[in-house]
Amino acid sequence: MENNIEPYRNGDSQRSFEREEAYLRAQKKVKALIGFYWHLASYVLVNLFIIIVIVVNGGKLFSFGTFATALFWGIGLGFHYLGVFGADFLFGKNWEARKIKEMMDKENKHWE
Repeated sequence: MENNIEPYRNGDSQRSFEREEAYLRAQKKVKALIGFYWHLASYVLVNLFIIIVIVVNGGKLFSFGTFATALFWGIGLGFHYLGVFGADFLFGKNWEARKIKEMMDKENKHWE
């Protein structure tokens, strides 16, 4: 009986390992996205329900108490968004490249 503990049989174990690692990272990202979208859906449904119950029972629509849960939960949802999508939506690679080009253009005009 052979005691081969190598998990890959195709001889290119490093490449297979990298593909598996990439797959696991992608799977983790997809699970994080699904978790965020479920969080968003429950946020919308629960807060709509709370607001409707408050208004139907005689509460004022435009008062802090009516939207307090939505506000504080929304802050948490915002942090969840940042955790899943990262802060690149504000200062991503495209923004960085545009700013570098803009600075270089200004510098070139200064020396002309």
